[in-house]
Amino acid sequence: MILLDEIDKMSTDFRGDPSAALLEVLDPEQNKSFADHYLEVEYDLSNIMFITTANSQHTIPWPLLDRLEVISLSGYTEEEKMQISVRHLIPKQVQRHGLDENKIQIPNPTVEDLIRHYTKEAGVRSLEREIAAVCRKTARQYAKKDVVPSKSVVNQKKLVQLLGPHKFRYQRAEESSEIGLVNGLAYTETGGDLLTIEVLQMPGKGKLQVTGKLGDVMQESAQAAMSYVRSRAKLLSLEPDFYQKIDLHIHVPEGAIPKDGPSAGITMATALVSALTGKPVSKDVAMTGEITLRGNVLPIGGLKEKIFAAYRGGIKTVLLPQENLKDLRDVPKNILKGIEVVPVSHMDQVLRRALVTDQVFTPVAPDSAKPPVADIPNAEEVLPVAH
Repeated sequence: MILLDEIDKMSTDFRGDPSAALLEVLDPEQNKSFADHYLEVEYDLSNIMFITTANSQHTIPWPLLDRLEVISLSGYTEEEKMQISVRHLIPKQVQRHGLDENKIQIPNPTVEDLIRHYTKEAGVRSLEREIAAVCRKTARQYAKKDVVPSKSVVNQKKLVQLLGPHKFRYQRAEESSEIGLVNGLAYTETGGDLLTIEVLQMPGKGKLQVTGKLGDVMQESAQAAMSYVRSRAKLLSLEPDFYQKIDLHIHVPEGAIPKDGPSAGITMATALVSALTGKPVSKDVAMTGEITLRGNVLPIGGLKEKIFAAYRGGIKTVLLPQENLKDLRDVPKNILKGIEVVPVSHMDQVLRRALVTDQVFTPVAPDSAKPPVADIPNAEEVLPVAH
């Protein structure tokens, strides 16, 4: 067995292209007589199992990716990081720094602060460094005899003294329901996160501006959401030419971070409808899903991480595409019990559930959001679905 680590970091220059050699090495139809051009010797690689690793699938050349069987491993959840810290990382660093259980204690709330406010990663490498820093500075206090008690309890207040102010923050639900402000759900390499989308209308001549360092796909989602709203103008009690008299600005905060993907389509459409009709969006609702011009909601990826982000941010209701119900098998039961999951198949259903008002219009699409409960094991116990 041969392990090829970090193949997504391959680069091509005047010295050659490593991916060209790997195309032959990883192909079972060709690697029986692989020729080494340096030694001019043939090797039989047909009985070797090759395992490769990568952090990003997008940078791997497609012909090479076609020869691989991809196994995607999601990052650790907060609960998993907590158990890894308590069982392995903390005892390991405490011993390395000459301490013991009688000299330092790191309670679970402090570990939770370390995970949420001092690290932002899919693994636990940075988390172990922060734990090591806490142990190192505590050992220094013992060496200087600054610690009078027999045991140093690192609480949340003392953690700030040792490591400084919080380095990261995680998005939480808004304190009040506002017009044109919607909680979306995003998937990143470091896990899931709440993605707030806001829309503001101003007097103008029909210009649609999208900001927040968005990629092409996300900007096209904004255009599709706007076309859906225009097609529903009459049902939303809007004038047919409303878009010719105003300018609309869609903004996604944290503008320095690149964002792309189609899963914010229904979020943008909901924010547009809220801003145009003056109806606030419930602060406890978050949503994810791709939108079509006719208002259909299409499935998305990274649902597990997005559900975790909603749970961490204090969201009570999550709207997701009906076709993604099968992905709820990967979400722990204790997380699902704290969130109401509402499957939707059309944008009309999203508006009826997200806007804080009576029914805005009579939906054209049939109400087909009833989930196939029979397809989910023990769904009655783990999935509080609103019909």
